[in-house]
Amino acid sequence: MSEPTYNLLIAPDFSPERFAGWHMFNTLMQKRAGIHMHLNTPTSYAEQEALIKAGNVHVIYANPFDAAALIREQGYRAIARPIGKSDEMVIAAAANSDINRLEDIRAGATVAMADNRDVKLIGLRLLEAVDIEDSDLNWDVTETYQAAARKVIKGEVQAAFFLAEIFHGFSRLTKTQLSVLIESDLADISHVLLIKDDVADAAAITDAVLNFNKDDDGQEALAELGMPEGFEPMSEEDAEFMIDLMQTLLD
Repeated sequence: MSEPTYNLLIAPDFSPERFAGWHMFNTLMQKRAGIHMHLNTPTSYAEQEALIKAGNVHVIYANPFDAAALIREQGYRAIARPIGKSDEMVIAAAANSDINRLEDIRAGATVAMADNRDVKLIGLRLLEAVDIEDSDLNWDVTETYQAAARKVIKGEVQAAFFLAEIFHGFSRLTKTQLSVLIESDLADISHVLLIKDDVADAAAITDAVLNFNKDDDGQEALAELGMPEGFEPMSEEDAEFMIDLMQTLLD
């Protein structure tokens, strides 16, 4: 009997330098779980949604915003999350601009960001402190966070929202041209690994993921992914707590 083939989808908000790590992760996953797994790395949320809608995605590394809908409406359940790797975000302006603190962002300002809903959600919650809300701002949605950084540096927009991990991964030259106005510190919100309810090899896949940090090959792949500590189990209760937290941010 031939081994089943599954599809693994990675949310499109990972740094480009993590690409090799996901390939290593997928290769080792297949070996360890005794399955065939095809890696899907969509470049946009529209592409991600089209792949999920087609109904043939079995495992998803999802951002917390999407995880809520995938768990509650699409028949997925959380199995793991990266240890010590919460989804934080940064609001930054150009270092040479007159925006030096959050209060300097005024109604009518244009903010650049990649199409990442949880980053926008957290950023807007941080801006509530200075009485700025969604409708006060103009949004410039870019293909990548790197493109958003370029727009800020060139003075085409007043500020940008970034996933913190991607911001901190920018070159020194890029970071010297940007000024951090605020960085979130939420801790409980992270990307999660989801599996479709009807996957026959769910136990083998879960086991493989949770044991990645136990040997050199697994540790190498995790280091490439910026998750040196590996994954920890995520229960249904943990997932519900995180979804409720996301809901609180939305309300």
